[in-house]
Amino acid sequence: MRMIDAQYLCIYYARRRVHELQAINMKARKNTARKATNLSLDAYLLQEAKILGINISRSAEAGIADAVRKSRREQWLRENAAALESSNAYVDNHGLPLARYRQF
Repeated sequence: MRMIDAQYLCIYYARRRVHELQAINMKARKNTARKATNLSLDAYLLQEAKILGINISRSAEAGIADAVRKSRREQWLRENAAALESSNAYVDNHGLPLARYRQF
């Protein structure tokens, strides 16, 4: 039970931080231009993508954005590991706060 509560806590704070960053990024993106970049891609994969009509730039950007999100999540979990352990220890010793009001 304590692990589930810790996971919900992590998800809550991670989502809140993501929403804050997205709001900041949306403001910044409106004022920034796209930048040309050179990428090295697998030739077969590039050919298949072109045949299928996939926008290479947008797909690469989406993949990089996903990698950034994952990296930020992992960094947040590392930075907040002590707080999560402390929260779990508190629940182990004292039970869940407001547990008496739970209806499930």
